[in-house]
Amino acid sequence: MNDPFKEAEATRKVLTVPQDASGRIDAWLAATLAGDHSRSRIKTLIEEGAALVNGEPMSEPKRKVRPGDVVEFTMPAPRDPEPRGEAIPLDVLHEDDDLIVLVKPAGMVVHPAAGNWTGTLVNALIHHCGASLSGIGGVRRPGIVHRLDKETSGVMVVAKNDAAHRHLSEQFADHGRTGPLERAYQAVVWGRPRQLRGVIDAPLGRSADRVRRAVKHEDAEDAREAITHYEVVERYGEASDGTALAALVECRLETGRTHQIRVHMAHIGHPLIGDPEYGAAFRTKANRLPEAARAVVNGFRRQALHAFLLQFEHPSTGETLHFETPPPKDMARLIEALRAMETADP
Repeated sequence: MNDPFKEAEATRKVLTVPQDASGRIDAWLAATLAGDHSRSRIKTLIEEGAALVNGEPMSEPKRKVRPGDVVEFTMPAPRDPEPRGEAIPLDVLHEDDDLIVLVKPAGMVVHPAAGNWTGTLVNALIHHCGASLSGIGGVRRPGIVHRLDKETSGVMVVAKNDAAHRHLSEQFADHGRTGPLERAYQAVVWGRPRQLRGVIDAPLGRSADRVRRAVKHEDAEDAREAITHYEVVERYGEASDGTALAALVECRLETGRTHQIRVHMAHIGHPLIGDPEYGAAFRTKANRLPEAARAVVNGFRRQALHAFLLQFEHPSTGETLHFETPPPKDMARLIEALRAMETADP
């Protein structure tokens, strides 16, 4: 029997813009590939990095094409749009008719997407919730109102029905400015920020390699406001001049951009330990650690980030719900190894 979740191959088309053509790339591709995808779908795919122009990544649908340009466009294979339930264990903190609060483990993707069609949080929720899920957008599925990166662990809330989904989405869009919503993370970073408490206000946008994000000038076309409040909680390997080899930092989000904490901490010179995207240049700093701590740090293969606190208003009762969870075992071992440096022999 054919596996409906077996990933089909994407289709890549290489097109040369003819001499009599010009205009926006999304409009030109929609006309050239008539019948394959709508213009809105093509626009979305371009924003997700599906297009190259003359060999260079291009994620702006407004970008003009010129005669002679070579456009490479990758179209994902059509798939069954509805994921299926899978019997994946969940760490549930609270569940009722409107929502479910759980701890997402590091390594789990939230929503099915290219390369991760199975084994996701959505697959697990469909199986776990079963008939308690009602129509969200006309389909029986869990309502994802916020996400955590694959390798970030922590507390999440998921809606079970349309009304709860709308209410929770409004709270997250407001970022706690007028309500009780609160989100806090623990991050283990290289070094120690000069100021023990501060605000990072730096717009974010797409980086050239599609997956990464980068700090952008506020006038950049894709720049989006991004604000992170941080406080140094613990310092490890602190010297007499106030510097430290590493630190435990608590971060609270005023906005919720992709990779926000990871990019912001790297931007101020203190990337997360283990971060393969934004902290790779700092790996050699492990050589300055005592042997025991160095072994744990070198064995830590993900960004040291845990969403430990989530607070929000219940969409039906109006009650303020507050949840906290300790870091998972791998991050707890990392923190303990760094704490031990305080009493380690010189």
